[in-house]
Amino acid sequence: MNPRARPTLPYPALCLVTDRRLCPGQPLPTVVEQAVRGGVNVVQLRERDLPGGHLLALAQELREVTRGRALLLINERVDIALASEADGVQLGEEAMPVRAARSVAGDGLLLGRSVHSVEGARMAEAQGADFLIVGTIFPTRSKPQARPAGLGLLAQVARAVRLPFLAIGGITKEVVGQALAQGCAGIAVVSAILAASDVLRAAEELKEALAEASRRPVALEKPWSR
Repeated sequence: MNPRARPTLPYPALCLVTDRRLCPGQPLPTVVEQAVRGGVNVVQLRERDLPGGHLLALAQELREVTRGRALLLINERVDIALASEADGVQLGEEAMPVRAARSVAGDGLLLGRSVHSVEGARMAEAQGADFLIVGTIFPTRSKPQARPAGLGLLAQVARAVRLPFLAIGGITKEVVGQALAQGCAGIAVVSAILAASDVLRAAEELKEALAEASRRPVALEKPWSR
């Protein structure tokens, strides 16, 4: 059997980070399917409270929803990612080191790292992360206790590393252009889609904002292409 080729992060990336508590009354796979139809091209399954068996079952359902349409990342669980045929793993800043995850995952999984500082970004790059999620950029209802870092952190990360990175934390369609202007490869959102009254339309509007921003000359200066 040929080894599996490692996926690449799409540009511009519109990543949906899941929180099933924000969509009561609808199964999470149904909501994710609407988001993918609207333009989400990366889905991060982040349901930390679920035991392994339930998480695997949900990952397998989302794999069917996203197959051939969007990348599927599993939060921190390399075993679940491998068992569900996901595309990668998203590691929190305090999760296992990237090198350790790679030794378990092999070369076929995309490994992302969530970081909150330039130092964290540099360390993740040195350890072999494929991409970063950087935040919290703006105030967000998903993490009301988090102190927003502002757009300056994105600009600092762009100068410090060559990895593609996504902005997270309070990202709305109104600020997408500002985020991409700092060198982002895209955005990651939770409530901007999951808490919307129309998930499909919310995803479409974010996709449209990303497409418009990515056409601006300043957004084409991608640090990872240097």
